[in-house]
Amino acid sequence: VQLQASGGGLVQAGGSLRLSCAASGRSFNSYGMGWFRQSPGKAREFVAAISWSGRSTNYADSVKGRFAISRDNAKNTVYLQMDNLKLEDTAVYYCAAQQGMTVVRRETSYDYWGQGTLVTVSS
Repeated sequence: VQLQASGGGLVQAGGSLRLSCAASGRSFNSYGMGWFRQSPGKAREFVAAISWSGRSTNYADSVKGRFAISRDNAKNTVYLQMDNLKLEDTAVYYCAAQQGMTVVRRETSYDYWGQGTLVTVSS
């Protein structure tokens, strides 16, 4: 599976962005998907995850209520809608796929990674 993340950019605090992650290859709907992020000088951290069916999701406490993960298996795409963005959301955002089909928070469980897309939140 190859993953291509897009949708990052510069946004003011309080604004919104939607990230997309397009997957190539077969059997996209057999993968659980996740979003992670890495800020300068910090380790990569979990943001959100979604099961293969889209019925189950999980979020980091820091984004709960502001971010929403979803997927369209017909389009082989997973999304991250980010609302009410804060300065601390500034990071490179990565999408990832894991063959377990369920919701997984642990970074090491993911098998495939996209290249990352930069989100910068300004005051």
